[in-house]
Amino acid sequence: MTSIDVRTEIRGWLDRELGTAATDGPYASLRGAGGPGREDEAFEERRGWNRHLAENGWTCLGWPVEYGGRGLSVDEQVVFYEEYAGADAPHKVNHLGEELLGPTLIAFGTEAQKQRFLPGIRNVTELWCQGYSEPGAGSDLANVQTKARLDGDEWVIDGQKVWTSNAMEADWIFVVARTEPGSQRHHGLSFLLVPLDQPGIEVRPIRQLTGGSEFNEVFFTGARTEADLVVGGVGNGWRVAMGLLGFERGVSVLGQQVGFAREFADVVDLARTNGAINDPVLRDRLADLKVELDVMRANAARMLAGVEGGSGSDAGGGAASIAKLVWANWHQKLGETAMAIAGPASLTAEAPYELDRFQRLFLFARADTIYGGSDEIQRNILAERVLGLPREPKGA
Repeated sequence: MTSIDVRTEIRGWLDRELGTAATDGPYASLRGAGGPGREDEAFEERRGWNRHLAENGWTCLGWPVEYGGRGLSVDEQVVFYEEYAGADAPHKVNHLGEELLGPTLIAFGTEAQKQRFLPGIRNVTELWCQGYSEPGAGSDLANVQTKARLDGDEWVIDGQKVWTSNAMEADWIFVVARTEPGSQRHHGLSFLLVPLDQPGIEVRPIRQLTGGSEFNEVFFTGARTEADLVVGGVGNGWRVAMGLLGFERGVSVLGQQVGFAREFADVVDLARTNGAINDPVLRDRLADLKVELDVMRANAARMLAGVEGGSGSDAGGGAASIAKLVWANWHQKLGETAMAIAGPASLTAEAPYELDRFQRLFLFARADTIYGGSDEIQRNILAERVLGLPREPKGA
């Protein structure tokens, strides 16, 4: 199958299921549902959509065929994400399982772990959330304090995770925990698979600026999981966690760029509708955003070419960290520009607290420079690992 074949197949399928500008499909009401800042929107309906994708062979596209995937190339996967975003298809509820944990298990897991968990991820019958960040270890993952100790044939886990997306809906959580007493930084960590439905785990939703509660705190008090549910071996959690983050910045990044292009087009339409396009300052801001968006897309394609060529995570001189810095700050500027174009009306919300799409864009984008690796951490990575500069002094 070629990229052209994939594009023709997925575009036709999406047109039938979601509809086009002239027709409606059976899932037309879900167009545009979900996404950053709205992960809890129409969740059950989107779960049904995600299972419909699976039944029709549109999940796990890059997984090997022997594990239920389609074995598509990077180019073919990029085509899917472009078409999916271009159709304004609903945000998938299974992203953390399909795009992050699944590839991580395929790369680092035992055969028993793959056979146990990959089918549930592929069929969207088991949802996952990510247990990385902690109150004192947000972007600095090496500062993890959650502990796990072996008790017979089980791990016993104590600690806290925060900013855990969709923990209220998930069945399992993958947890980076400190399994070697007295260890520091990236040493002595392990990557554990933990069931959420048990007495030792409490999930507390966090109400956010956008009004939703997709983020959560997760408390572990004597929580348990089986001894063999450690991925990559005991003490190798840092290596596995970094491998997972590499998958996070994989082919779906170009789909993200298409989503950004859609948001940008909406902001331009708003400026044309309310006359703000005639303001030379706002028009220049929009022109700058358009040029930067085109550059981001070109750089994303170049980064993916490095990945397909077998380059490591630092390919292109820290390309992943550079990309994160660029898109996060660009997205914030887009939200700020949307508010400037909307004018005074952007400062008010409908009762009780109903935000429009531009207000949600602005508010949620404030977090872009924090989650997934803060700007400070990304700059430190580039300075220390790419440029070879001295480490930042502690307490600085």
